[in-house]
Amino acid sequence: MGTVRFGNDHFAAITGYRDYAQGNLTICHVYYVKGLGHNMFSVGQLCDEDLEVAFRLNTCYVQNLEEDDFLTGSRDSNLYIISISEMAASSSGKSKKASLPPKLVPSTESKLELLHMDLCGPMRVASINGRKYILVIVDDYSRYTWVYFLRTKDEAPDMIIDFVTQVQRNLKAPILTIRTDNGTEFKNEKLQTFYAKLGIVHKISIARTPQQNGVVE
Repeated sequence: MGTVRFGNDHFAAITGYRDYAQGNLTICHVYYVKGLGHNMFSVGQLCDEDLEVAFRLNTCYVQNLEEDDFLTGSRDSNLYIISISEMAASSSGKSKKASLPPKLVPSTESKLELLHMDLCGPMRVASINGRKYILVIVDDYSRYTWVYFLRTKDEAPDMIIDFVTQVQRNLKAPILTIRTDNGTEFKNEKLQTFYAKLGIVHKISIARTPQQNGVVE
């Protein structure tokens, strides 16, 4: 199942994996490495899941994109220690579950039946003409993807309205459902009025559920 490489250039074999549950906290796809004396987190894997990892002098933080603390730890000599049992005990019933594999098979049967939308940014470096945000739109059925570059988040509603109007006319098919995250650029009165006029259902995806938002991510 592959190997793990350590800082001293030694390698160890991965012999299996399973979900690790402690109270209300579940971490999926935890590797088992025979002979390893500590349970270790891979910073690279955390970053691949759109989590941010920050190390301070005596503390480390793992946060989601909404800056909610997913994991926290303290420094012990040269190791940063995260106590899963303590975090589970203090979670107050809040369930934290790592993401499932992204959905590979479309759940729709025709084009434009369901569109996934997401907005990325601000990018650290703007484009030549000053655009720092990226609006991504994916058709669930065909996986056809449209990408638009914006200067500010405020441009998103007007861009979405223009896109919906144009794509329905060009493809001669109605948009039935639009799925986005909980961002304010997608949840506003202007868009809700527009959707209601056309009979489009706007659904909000649950955070960190790739079977809902994995397509556009």
